[in-house]
Amino acid sequence: MNGEVSPEQARKILDMLTEGGAMDDINTPLALHLSSLAIELEDPELAERLLLHGKNNATDDLERGWANFEKMKFDDKTIDSFAELGANAELIEGGTGLAAAVSHHVALLHLSQEEYEEAQTFASRSLRLREKIDDLSGISYGLALLETCSKRLEDFDNALVHGTRRIELAMQMKDEEAQIEAMADLAHTQATIGNFAAAKDLYEQSLNLSVELEDLSGQLVARWGLADLAEIAEDYETAMLQLSDCLHSFLNAGLPTPLAVRQRIEDLANFNETGSTEN
Repeated sequence: MNGEVSPEQARKILDMLTEGGAMDDINTPLALHLSSLAIELEDPELAERLLLHGKNNATDDLERGWANFEKMKFDDKTIDSFAELGANAELIEGGTGLAAAVSHHVALLHLSQEEYEEAQTFASRSLRLREKIDDLSGISYGLALLETCSKRLEDFDNALVHGTRRIELAMQMKDEEAQIEAMADLAHTQATIGNFAAAKDLYEQSLNLSVELEDLSGQLVARWGLADLAEIAEDYETAMLQLSDCLHSFLNAGLPTPLAVRQRIEDLANFNETGSTEN
């Protein structure tokens, strides 16, 4: 759900569309969309009914392929099964987008099993397919995944290339939320290889944009990174200031501060107190 409707309202809508014989009028794309909603509402039985309905009522090979993909994810099928589906999808007319999505999913499965080279191979395949159809959002997701794979493989040169391209693409798309995330991820890579000035600049850009958009999660990531950099420089006052500002942002929004932030503030305060005592 995107926050525009409550879980209760979503449940009512779902029931209205699926109870009795109403499901007979649902086409495959809508069935797949509603199955995702049913999963989110923790109703796996209804989700499976919708997935089977979508599969059985597909009007062509492409719709059938998407339905198979979603049902296979629901059933937690093997990596090889998804790889076969992806290969078959490339043979379907108009199936490039489906093939790209399946390859991306296979890459994520390999990543979850710490098989980073295999993940990189499928992520690269997915990216090439998305480039063929000029799927900018898909390309952005692919670059993020390739950046992660490169980091895990300690190939930081390529991680920087993918991360920089992500930022450029987000700016091209005028997607400010994507910019916030991409800049923070690239900042982390820069910090990992010791480019602290570049990392600080990127974190600050990400923070400024997330403050402007009132994006609390973006602020948390950026301030956490800036606190890390401050601690590396043994500037504990600045680190505490970043974490305190993060805490106040959540309080001002009327939301609970993440436990990790409170714990880190407490640990840093104890560290500073111990240091002062020793001096």
